[in-house]
Amino acid sequence: MEYRTFGKTGWKVSAISFGAWAIGSAWGTVDDKDSLDALHRALNLGVNFFDTADVYGDGRSERLLAQLKHERKEQFYIATKAGRRLDPHTAEGYNKKNLTAFIDRSLRNLNAESIDLIQLHCPPMEVYYMPEVFGILDELVRRGKIHFYGVSVEKVEEALKAIEYPNVQSVQIIYNIFRQRPAELFFAEARKRHVGILARLPLSSGMLTGKLSTKSTFEQDDHRFFNRHGEAFDRGETFSGVDYDLALDVVEQLRPLVPAGMTMAQFALKWILMNPAITCAIPGAKNPKQVEENITTVDLPALPEFVLQKIKEIYDESVRQHVHHYW
Repeated sequence: MEYRTFGKTGWKVSAISFGAWAIGSAWGTVDDKDSLDALHRALNLGVNFFDTADVYGDGRSERLLAQLKHERKEQFYIATKAGRRLDPHTAEGYNKKNLTAFIDRSLRNLNAESIDLIQLHCPPMEVYYMPEVFGILDELVRRGKIHFYGVSVEKVEEALKAIEYPNVQSVQIIYNIFRQRPAELFFAEARKRHVGILARLPLSSGMLTGKLSTKSTFEQDDHRFFNRHGEAFDRGETFSGVDYDLALDVVEQLRPLVPAGMTMAQFALKWILMNPAITCAIPGAKNPKQVEENITTVDLPALPEFVLQKIKEIYDESVRQHVHHYW
């Protein structure tokens, strides 16, 4: 495993880490035994950073991580998120009473005295213009409820505003072959401030595994079924905001570029890891086999320059107009 510096925390975290959305909710049927096996396998292979949220299965994935912590002696970091329990999800809801209640609930789910990293969970744009919210987080650090804090964002503009607050340690942002805009300006600004960058949805809701087709079906509780056009939350969360059939076409354009001995998923993850601004990618996994495929990416050779250039050309020609200026 390769380890990279995480912001100003002093942590060294695994370049391929573990995103726990899929083992919590909104990705179809998942079995808790398979999920725990996946978590154990990740730890065995050197993963030391796990990302979750209080709304993933109403705390389901937080509780699974608490069980992992109970069953293992190795030190690892757990990042969770707060804010999306608000209904309605408004900027005004990001107040001391609500944030403290959300964090206390996550502490119970995680069976922990303090949270390693709390992240605001894609709050409304206005929150980034409310310094009092970040003051609340500073107070929660002083009280020992959290060690550090960061943000998870939808838009590059939100990320740029968030890192103006000096104690924001990390930004979690969608970055993959279909969503390349964060690398244009944000990455350089984050590096100047020593802010960690977590690449979320690195496989674009499974599209960049190369395993989906026009015949693929999804269960009704899978966001790939019910959120294609943003019916439940931001449409950029599902297939990176790219039309399903267009995304399939782009995958076919990419497929000839995948080197021998590398899967499409590993190809997509390796592309992310080759950017030195990235702290870690956080692909999800429902079982140990998926974990192994993700993590062995670290040991695979770098993609050749001509492949990187071709990926850029495909993005510019086929994807850019559909996503670049939205997020």
